[in-house]
Amino acid sequence: MADSFIIKKPWVTEKSTDLSTIGQYVFIVKHKATKQEVKKAVKAVYKVDAVSVNIVNRPPKRKGMGGKLKGAQEGYRKAIVTLKAGQKIDLQ
Repeated sequence: MADSFIIKKPWVTEKSTDLSTIGQYVFIVKHKATKQEVKKAVKAVYKVDAVSVNIVNRPPKRKGMGGKLKGAQEGYRKAIVTLKAGQKIDLQ
């Protein structure tokens, strides 16, 4: 995989914003991305050094109303990246 295309987008929520104060940033990544590939992509795109990467897989959920299934909510893969002390990413 190409390094810059592994990261789909930053995940901006209240919880992820709170994590950014302690040097952790959350990104939505490709389903096949590994920790090492995410670490290289963060370095290439944002020019910062990642100390560790944690991966969270969220499976798809089936949605319905009134006992009838109407479809599915797509699953995704999140990467929580911890940066070296003193470094930060401006996501705005």
